[in-house]
Amino acid sequence: MRTRPTRPGPLKRSLLVAGSIAVAVLGGSVPAGAHVSVHPERAPRGSFSILSFSVPNERPDASTVSVEVILPTDRPITYVSVQPVPGWTTTIERTTLDTPVTAHGRTVSDVVSRVVWSGGVIRPGEFQQFTVSAGPLPARGRTVAFKALQTYSSGEVVRWVEIPQRGAPEPRFPAPVLTLTTPKA
Repeated sequence: MRTRPTRPGPLKRSLLVAGSIAVAVLGGSVPAGAHVSVHPERAPRGSFSILSFSVPNERPDASTVSVEVILPTDRPITYVSVQPVPGWTTTIERTTLDTPVTAHGRTVSDVVSRVVWSGGVIRPGEFQQFTVSAGPLPARGRTVAFKALQTYSSGEVVRWVEIPQRGAPEPRFPAPVLTLTTPKA
Protein backbone atom coordinates (compact mmCIF):
# COMPACT_ATOMS: atom_id res chain seq x y z
CA MET A 1 0.00 0.00 0.00
CA ARG A 2 1.34 3.43 -0.94
CA THR A 3 0.95 6.34 1.39
CA ARG A 4 0.83 9.92 0.33
CA PRO A 5 2.73 12.52 2.27
CA THR A 6 0.40 14.92 4.00
CA ARG A 7 0.85 18.62 4.16
CA PRO A 8 0.89 20.26 7.54
CA GLY A 9 -2.23 22.18 8.49
CA PRO A 10 -2.28 25.98 8.76
CA LEU A 11 -1.40 26.03 12.48
CA LYS A 12 1.49 23.61 12.04
CA ARG A 13 2.77 25.61 9.03
CA SER A 14 2.63 28.82 11.06
CA LEU A 15 4.59 27.22 13.89
CA LEU A 16 7.20 25.88 11.45
CA VAL A 17 7.62 29.32 9.85
CA ALA A 18 7.82 31.05 13.24
CA GLY A 19 10.37 28.50 14.44
CA SER A 20 12.47 28.98 11.32
CA ILE A 21 12.40 32.75 11.75
CA ALA A 22 13.37 32.46 15.42
CA VAL A 23 16.32 30.21 14.56
CA ALA A 24 17.47 32.63 11.86
CA VAL A 25 17.16 35.69 14.11
CA LEU A 26 18.71 34.11 17.19
CA GLY A 27 21.37 32.36 15.17
CA GLY A 28 22.21 35.66 13.49
CA SER A 29 22.70 37.44 16.80
CA VAL A 30 25.66 35.27 17.70
CA PRO A 31 28.77 36.24 15.72
CA ALA A 32 29.52 33.43 13.29
CA GLY A 33 33.24 32.86 13.48
CA ALA A 34 33.76 36.36 14.91
CA HIS A 35 37.30 36.91 16.06
CA VAL A 36 40.12 39.39 15.60
CA SER A 37 41.02 39.35 11.92
CA VAL A 38 43.40 41.14 9.56
CA HIS A 39 42.34 42.85 6.33
CA PRO A 40 43.21 42.46 3.59
CA GLU A 41 43.54 38.71 3.99
CA ARG A 42 46.28 38.57 1.30
CA ALA A 43 49.26 40.76 0.41
CA PRO A 44 52.35 40.31 -1.79
CA ARG A 45 55.58 39.11 -0.19
CA GLY A 46 58.04 41.97 0.29
CA SER A 47 55.36 44.66 -0.15
CA PHE A 48 54.35 47.55 2.04
CA SER A 49 50.70 47.16 3.03
CA ILE A 50 47.98 48.84 5.02
CA LEU A 51 46.76 46.23 7.52
CA SER A 52 43.56 46.71 9.50
CA PHE A 53 42.85 44.53 12.50
CA SER A 54 39.10 44.19 12.95
CA VAL A 55 38.11 43.65 16.58
CA PRO A 56 34.50 42.74 17.39
CA ASN A 57 33.15 42.85 20.93
CA GLU A 58 31.75 39.38 21.58
CA ARG A 59 30.58 39.91 25.14
CA PRO A 60 27.04 41.11 25.92
CA ASP A 61 28.01 42.45 29.36
CA ALA A 62 31.50 43.97 28.95
CA SER A 63 33.30 46.38 26.65
CA THR A 64 36.67 45.85 24.96
CA VAL A 65 39.12 48.31 26.57
CA SER A 66 42.48 47.19 25.19
CA VAL A 67 43.78 45.49 22.05
CA GLU A 68 47.34 44.25 21.59
CA VAL A 69 48.76 43.03 18.29
CA ILE A 70 52.05 41.13 18.43
CA LEU A 71 54.22 41.34 15.31
CA PRO A 72 56.59 38.52 14.37
CA THR A 73 60.30 38.97 15.10
CA ASP A 74 61.46 35.73 13.46
CA ARG A 75 60.65 37.32 10.06
CA PRO A 76 60.53 40.94 11.16
CA ILE A 77 58.59 43.72 9.51
CA THR A 78 61.09 46.56 9.65
CA TYR A 79 58.76 49.53 9.23
CA VAL A 80 55.47 49.96 11.08
CA SER A 81 53.47 53.15 11.56
CA VAL A 82 50.11 53.41 13.29
CA GLN A 83 46.97 55.24 12.17
CA PRO A 84 45.48 57.09 15.17
CA VAL A 85 42.09 55.90 16.42
CA PRO A 86 40.03 58.67 18.05
CA GLY A 87 39.58 58.00 21.78
CA TRP A 88 42.39 55.42 21.92
CA THR A 89 46.01 55.77 23.04
CA THR A 90 48.64 53.83 21.12
CA THR A 91 51.77 52.36 22.69
CA ILE A 92 54.47 50.85 20.50
CA GLU A 93 56.98 48.35 21.88
CA ARG A 94 60.23 47.67 20.06
CA THR A 95 62.51 44.62 20.26
CA THR A 96 66.23 44.41 19.51
CA LEU A 97 66.85 41.64 16.99
CA ASP A 98 69.45 38.96 17.78
CA THR A 99 70.64 39.27 14.19
CA PRO A 100 70.13 42.60 12.39
CA VAL A 101 68.43 42.50 8.98
CA THR A 102 68.88 44.62 5.86
CA ALA A 103 65.83 46.40 4.47
CA HIS A 104 65.93 48.89 1.61
CA GLY A 105 69.68 49.24 1.88
CA ARG A 106 69.84 49.90 5.60
CA THR A 107 70.65 47.70 8.55
CA VAL A 108 67.82 47.36 11.03
CA SER A 109 68.57 46.10 14.54
CA ASP A 110 65.30 46.86 16.34
CA VAL A 111 61.71 46.51 15.15
CA VAL A 112 58.17 47.08 16.37
CA SER A 113 57.14 43.89 18.16
CA ARG A 114 53.87 44.96 19.76
CA VAL A 115 51.24 47.64 19.27
CA VAL A 116 48.79 48.29 22.11
CA TRP A 117 45.64 50.38 21.77
CA SER A 118 44.01 51.30 25.10
CA GLY A 119 41.82 53.90 26.74
CA GLY A 120 38.97 53.55 24.27
CA VAL A 121 35.86 51.40 24.36
CA ILE A 122 34.26 48.89 22.00
CA ARG A 123 30.77 48.33 23.39
CA PRO A 124 28.74 45.13 23.08
CA GLY A 125 27.56 44.67 19.51
CA GLU A 126 30.23 47.00 18.11
CA PHE A 127 33.60 46.53 16.45
CA GLN A 128 36.61 48.73 15.78
CA GLN A 129 39.40 48.64 13.21
CA PHE A 130 43.00 49.32 14.21
CA THR A 131 45.21 50.11 11.22
CA VAL A 132 48.95 50.05 10.60
CA SER A 133 51.16 50.62 7.60
CA ALA A 134 53.73 47.83 7.55
CA GLY A 135 56.54 46.62 5.37
CA PRO A 136 58.31 45.19 3.82
CA LEU A 137 56.30 42.05 4.53
CA PRO A 138 58.37 38.86 4.80
CA ALA A 139 59.82 37.67 1.49
CA ARG A 140 59.53 34.01 2.47
CA GLY A 141 56.80 31.83 3.89
CA ARG A 142 53.13 31.40 3.05
CA THR A 143 51.60 33.33 5.94
CA VAL A 144 52.27 35.81 8.71
CA ALA A 145 50.41 35.37 12.00
CA PHE A 146 49.74 38.37 14.23
CA LYS A 147 48.85 37.17 17.70
CA ALA A 148 46.36 39.44 19.46
CA LEU A 149 45.09 39.99 22.99
CA GLN A 150 41.67 41.51 23.63
CA THR A 151 40.98 42.83 27.14
CA TYR A 152 37.43 43.42 28.38
CA SER A 153 36.21 45.83 31.05
CA SER A 154 35.43 42.75 33.20
CA GLY A 155 39.16 41.95 33.32
CA GLU A 156 38.83 38.97 30.96
CA VAL A 157 41.63 38.66 28.41
CA VAL A 158 40.92 36.69 25.23
CA ARG A 159 44.13 35.46 23.65
CA TRP A 160 43.75 35.20 19.85
CA VAL A 161 47.05 33.33 19.56
CA GLU A 162 46.36 29.87 18.15
CA ILE A 163 48.00 29.40 14.76
CA PRO A 164 45.65 27.72 12.27
CA GLN A 165 47.14 24.56 10.77
CA ARG A 166 46.62 23.61 7.15
CA GLY A 167 44.00 20.86 6.82
CA ALA A 168 42.96 21.12 10.48
CA PRO A 169 39.75 22.63 11.84
CA GLU A 170 39.94 26.31 12.78
CA PRO A 171 41.18 26.68 16.36
CA ARG A 172 38.89 28.15 19.00
CA PHE A 173 41.01 31.31 19.37
CA PRO A 174 42.76 31.78 16.01
CA ALA A 175 45.43 34.42 15.53
CA PRO A 176 44.82 36.85 12.66
CA VAL A 177 46.70 35.45 9.65
CA LEU A 178 47.85 37.28 6.53
CA THR A 179 48.43 35.07 3.47
CA LEU A 180 51.51 36.08 1.50
CA THR A 181 51.21 36.00 -2.28
CA THR A 182 53.72 36.13 -5.12
CA PRO A 183 54.36 39.72 -6.18
CA LYS A 184 53.19 40.61 -9.69
CA ALA A 185 55.99 41.42 -12.10
